[in-house]
Amino acid sequence: MVQRFTFGKPFCTEAVVKSVEASKGPLPIGSAVKKDGGLSWKCSLGSDDKIFGLGETMRGINKRGYVFESVNTDQTSQVETTKSLYGSHNFFMVFGKKTFGVFIDYPGKVVFDLAFTKSDELCVQIERADVDIYFFTSSKKDSALKEIAREFRTLVGKSYIAPKWAFGFCQSRWGYASKEDIEKVWKSYRKLGFPLDSICMDIDYMEDYKDFTVDKKKFPNFKDFCQELKKDGVRLVPIIDAGVKKQKGYSVYEEMLAKKLACAKKDGSTFEAGVWPGDSVFADFLNPAARKWFGMQYKALLDAGVEGFWNDMNEPALFYTKENLQKTFKELEKFKTKALDVTGLFEFMNAANSVCNNKDDYKSFYHKVNKNIAGAFAATKPDKDGNVLVNHYDVHNLYGYNMTRGAAEAFKDLNPAGQALLYSRSSYIGAHRYGGVWTGDNHAYWGDILLSLQQIVSLNLCGFLYTGSDIGGFNGDTSRDLLLRWTAFALFTPLFRNHSALGTRKQEYYQFEKSEAFKSMIELRYSLIPYLYSEYLKAAQGDGLYARALAFDFSGDKRACAVNDQILIGNEIMVAPVYVQNAIGRYVYLPEAMTMVEWKAGKIAAQKKLSKGDHFIEVPLESVVFFVRKGKKLPLAKAAPCVDKIDWTKLNFVGDQKASYELVDRE
Repeated sequence: MVQRFTFGKPFCTEAVVKSVEASKGPLPIGSAVKKDGGLSWKCSLGSDDKIFGLGETMRGINKRGYVFESVNTDQTSQVETTKSLYGSHNFFMVFGKKTFGVFIDYPGKVVFDLAFTKSDELCVQIERADVDIYFFTSSKKDSALKEIAREFRTLVGKSYIAPKWAFGFCQSRWGYASKEDIEKVWKSYRKLGFPLDSICMDIDYMEDYKDFTVDKKKFPNFKDFCQELKKDGVRLVPIIDAGVKKQKGYSVYEEMLAKKLACAKKDGSTFEAGVWPGDSVFADFLNPAARKWFGMQYKALLDAGVEGFWNDMNEPALFYTKENLQKTFKELEKFKTKALDVTGLFEFMNAANSVCNNKDDYKSFYHKVNKNIAGAFAATKPDKDGNVLVNHYDVHNLYGYNMTRGAAEAFKDLNPAGQALLYSRSSYIGAHRYGGVWTGDNHAYWGDILLSLQQIVSLNLCGFLYTGSDIGGFNGDTSRDLLLRWTAFALFTPLFRNHSALGTRKQEYYQFEKSEAFKSMIELRYSLIPYLYSEYLKAAQGDGLYARALAFDFSGDKRACAVNDQILIGNEIMVAPVYVQNAIGRYVYLPEAMTMVEWKAGKIAAQKKLSKGDHFIEVPLESVVFFVRKGKKLPLAKAAPCVDKIDWTKLNFVGDQKASYELVDRE
């Protein structure tokens, strides 16, 4: 059951696709109070209540005990105290004596105090008292979590379905600056017999960092190169950034300004800020005309044979504005004569660091939207076309969502015969209908293996099924053992991408000694693709969950509900990765009898039936261990060089051979 409660005049985020009549009377759970122009909703918590959801956030699967903020942020620091990341996913579930779900449909800042200030209280602070709040309940005690999750997904619409080839292995790195760099990656993997389906192209491929361009000197005959790779089953996946370079003669920039489709200041002048290309302008993605126009710009790369994209820097990230730079320079002048004692030093550092992604910069530009969408957020009276201006800060979290939406909607016209891969760094609920997400600039930390596991569960709960992390870590220098352990988990996630930053250790799998261990793991991934893609389709088409916490299937098992580092993948598999350096294995809790499967050297090395309960499982560094649930089996195909060459008609099955398995294939 879902109920909607409307406060004030909300901005229509278009996250919701199912109409729900507003309820009158008191809230079914907790209470809401208006204060200082905002809204505060609170409810009490039982001592054993758990909180699941909130999508892309830090900390555990159970989010209880900390504060999180929905403010899409270009976040280079992903540590336990980080309160906000790239996406805002305002749906969570309380699981306990009372099990219910809450969706805060609000486009700006929301603070979730999840029993942090008071250990027995959940408090949500919404910056403006103009919001729709949805409450979800279920009468089915044993399956309440699944029922509420499905009810929420029905409310916000079907999840994006990626093309099958996008489940193959993708190699990426910031620094592939030429055709020769890409060829080296492709040929090095093929020489060693590694499966490979795509190679990502970071900002280096562009001409002067200009969107929708390819540097002809670095990539001569780009279309022919795309076709050459595709004949071998490899696709190129270029990055597209939100900032468009300000440059006379650059058609994308000039057309955006001529058609008045850029974000503008209140006086009508074009908003400018610095990102990778230097001074840049930004399409007004909340304006349908601008969204459609920008989406059609992908045609240049689609026509060259590109079938997939990753949208980046779309929070949007702002390195600086000239106005704020001048203000900062003036502020720093006083430090020429001021003693930099402990107080002065920190004042200096704070002043210098205030340039990037400054709150005042986000407040300095506007979007053009229809008055019927704006609600109480309109900052001007309607023009002759019924449009009003809305301050970007108030709707900040919708920007990346609508960039993804614009691309996906354009692909229907530009690429009607095929499926395009699309995933984004920034998002809001609703974007899950148009593309996937990756979890951004993580680090080569052992703890980030666990973080990636926890994030995929929370993102799935919010509708984002096509997700994954930068395997091995984007920032910092990875090690062979870290990369092995990370790959052993990531091969179960839909997006399977090894990605790293310029200046870090090169981490293509062939860069490491004994690379055959990595090859074995990638072969397991390709053997599992019929299962992984089938379970992904079932979740997308049936509003289910591809990855989920054990509590969703074992809600009556107190131990299972407390597990924070094991998850279910589809209906047949449980995974429990090793994420501690030098560990020879780990303890695993089995909520039911399961079959442990060990994969090593390109084949199943061992199978063992284990009883319900606690087990210490030895996991050799070069092995992958996973568990098949009681009374179930899963299909394994023979690994192939690329997804297109996997034979789905010749499958072996692992697990209970008497069980049945429904294999679903879209293509």
